[in-house]
Amino acid sequence: MTTVFARIVKFSIAYPVTRGMASYAVIWPTGCLIQQLAFGDEKFDFARAARFGLFGAFYVAPTLNAWLTVARYLYPKNDLRSAIIKALLEQVTYSPCAMVSFYFGMSLLEGKTVEEAKKEVEKKFLPTYQVGVAVWPLLQVFNYTMIPEKNRIPFVSLCSLAWSSFLAYMNHCSVKKENMLTNK
Repeated sequence: MTTVFARIVKFSIAYPVTRGMASYAVIWPTGCLIQQLAFGDEKFDFARAARFGLFGAFYVAPTLNAWLTVARYLYPKNDLRSAIIKALLEQVTYSPCAMVSFYFGMSLLEGKTVEEAKKEVEKKFLPTYQVGVAVWPLLQVFNYTMIPEKNRIPFVSLCSLAWSSFLAYMNHCSVKKENMLTNK
């Protein structure tokens, strides 16, 4: 058993993105399930949680890893000034792309058309971005100054537990409204 664990650790060191992928594969669907529990859904929608896990593991973690690599290259220091610059840059580069991709990608995973996915982005991008701008810069400054580089993606993925619950809430609101409209 220790040999298997040692191989997993060795693999995650050789391919650091896998650490983030593994954590997002667990944390994002957990955030979705927390949101469902918080809203008193009668039954868990495990298919929805699985979509969150797929999107988090195979899109968010790799793109976040790429962003952190670029940020580290542009601003290699781990001082407060560099951390603030990286956090602000993230808010005008990575974050908007990530949010658009989330709403568009999740819509497609839900079986919606491209046009429906575009409408989802138009409806939800700005309110989500406004919340993100209030939260993520502070978390990222802490991440860039206090967290060792090898643990930055797992740290952000833990922060993502709350964020994925919020995204699930934003997604859930439209589902509830659409269901109410079609049931009338």
